[in-house]
Amino acid sequence: MKFFIDPSYPYYSQNRTFDSSLPYNRDDRLLPSIRLKSFLEENGHEIATADYLDSNTQEQVIYYSHGIDTNYRRFALNPNIRMFAFMIYEPPVVAPHLYKQLPELTRIFENVFVHNTEGDGYSLKGVDTSKLRKLYYPMTYSGIREPYWSRQDRKNKIVIINSNHNPYLFAPYRKTLALPRRELYGERIKVMAQMGRVAGGDFVDLYGGRWSDWWSPFSMWWPYWRHRADLMKVYRGFAPSKFETLSSYDFCLCFENMRMEGYVTEKMIDCFYAGTIPVYLGAPDIEKYIPSQAFVDFGRFHNSEEAYHYLASLSVGEKQLMREAGRDFLQSEAFKLFYDALIRELDIGLRIQKNVNLGCL
Repeated sequence: MKFFIDPSYPYYSQNRTFDSSLPYNRDDRLLPSIRLKSFLEENGHEIATADYLDSNTQEQVIYYSHGIDTNYRRFALNPNIRMFAFMIYEPPVVAPHLYKQLPELTRIFENVFVHNTEGDGYSLKGVDTSKLRKLYYPMTYSGIREPYWSRQDRKNKIVIINSNHNPYLFAPYRKTLALPRRELYGERIKVMAQMGRVAGGDFVDLYGGRWSDWWSPFSMWWPYWRHRADLMKVYRGFAPSKFETLSSYDFCLCFENMRMEGYVTEKMIDCFYAGTIPVYLGAPDIEKYIPSQAFVDFGRFHNSEEAYHYLASLSVGEKQLMREAGRDFLQSEAFKLFYDALIRELDIGLRIQKNVNLGCL
């Protein structure tokens, strides 16, 4: 059987999504796709990116998309192309258009993978909910990353590795998303600025792109300008290696882009790889997926000052217990849901449909 996949970004077409040598394969983000390709080929199947798929093909093939919404309609007209699955990795504040298309997506595709199937953060109006499946964010490695995890010269500080974003750029659907209640971009900015002030600028280090670009449209919103002076005091530039940077710190501020049930991305798990303790805010049901002993829940604090004093007071032994809990999670059955996500999602959908023989799937 031949599989065709639309990758998450157009750059990864021409089978680049399976090429680990690419400069855009930062922190080995392509490993889940590479493992999927190896798995299918070992079982006698073929896979390629969808730019190699002829929309008029007479051959029976399977198509699925990792979030690009510009191609699937032309493939849906051909009965020889099985519209197997569509994955939505981004939350509504980042990709509102995809959630607006859910009625159409669930009509065309056999399976649509979303972070939660209950409509938390988006509307189920017109959606065929029988097509919705729980999505797990595909992760790269099956265990800790040495020598990062065992690094001993860590700073008793908190690091943030995020680019500067403005969620209000995602028009025209922004008014439908209740952004003040849902988005966490602004909260992330406020907390790192406030925590930097409380500690006299010596507890917070910020890395990422566009933070000093005051002229950028990503900076044209109130939270950025309100806290810009404080942000510039803690800004350290671009982090060439995420794991190298994480491993230099005891803590990392891990705020998802949105409050939404089931929305758990790589942010916290990347910390576990490097032995860094996540300070987390995002999915209200996070403990369904990751044990509470492995991270600090920012939501338990009344303000940034209280969070700072708690983190600064933790003993070496207490921090080590949390680091070990993160390591243990990476070795657990619960983590396999993330590590094997692409193969598992393929497996679940095809077993549900029960009309494709995929060897050991």
